[in-house]
Amino acid sequence: MTATRPDVYSTHDNGVLRVVINRPHRMNAVNTEALQNLSTIFDDHARRGDVRVAVLEGAGRAFCTGADLADAVLSGPPSADTIDAANDLARAIRSFPTPVIAAVRGPAAGVGVSLALACDLTLAAESSYLLLAFTKVGLMPDGGATALVAASIGRARAMRMALLAEKLSARDAFDSGLISQICPDDAFDDELAELIRRLGSGPGKAFQQTKDAINDATLTELDSAFERERAGQISLLAGADFAEGVAAFQGKRAAVFGG
Repeated sequence: MTATRPDVYSTHDNGVLRVVINRPHRMNAVNTEALQNLSTIFDDHARRGDVRVAVLEGAGRAFCTGADLADAVLSGPPSADTIDAANDLARAIRSFPTPVIAAVRGPAAGVGVSLALACDLTLAAESSYLLLAFTKVGLMPDGGATALVAASIGRARAMRMALLAEKLSARDAFDSGLISQICPDDAFDDELAELIRRLGSGPGKAFQQTKDAINDATLTELDSAFERERAGQISLLAGADFAEGVAAFQGKRAAVFGG
């Protein structure tokens, strides 16, 4: 069974739900509508109870490169609706009743990092990388990233990753404990298929109780992070530094922030 919405599609076959961000022309950068459509897919299947394992992935050469800054040029900066849609999607993934795998090929940047880490297992191709790019455009991490990253790698590494907007290779992300598995690019499909097989054939109720217990123990600040990030991001979106960041991004130059 295949369900299609603008910029998003999903397939459901033999208990395996595959949810695809389908904006390869924008390196799977997302807008409010795409985020809302992704949430709808997860919420619908959570209510049906017809999934044994889910996969979130991107079409083409990227997993997800964050919010689509082209929208900020054409229709103004992202609104609270975009932030809320990102938070709702992270919540939907975190609370999904069966394991969710993030299949990361290529870059996961901005809110793409949040979505990858909201999943229960993150499999990354060796050539991929993670990047909290927010400060490059005068913003702060959102989508729960301030909690999700710190819960995985600790305050010091999370602070460096967020403040300096440095790329973290898949190898370094694995070694630091940010993601659960890496593999050679040419073995990615086989490794993903094996993960799907193992989770899809396992004890569903035990998996659900296990993921809920671990998430409850380690992500105690996630809901508070959503609230803090929302308030901070709305303030920053109205500021001069964000306007300069977008202009620099579009002009392919270094931003000159006023602070």
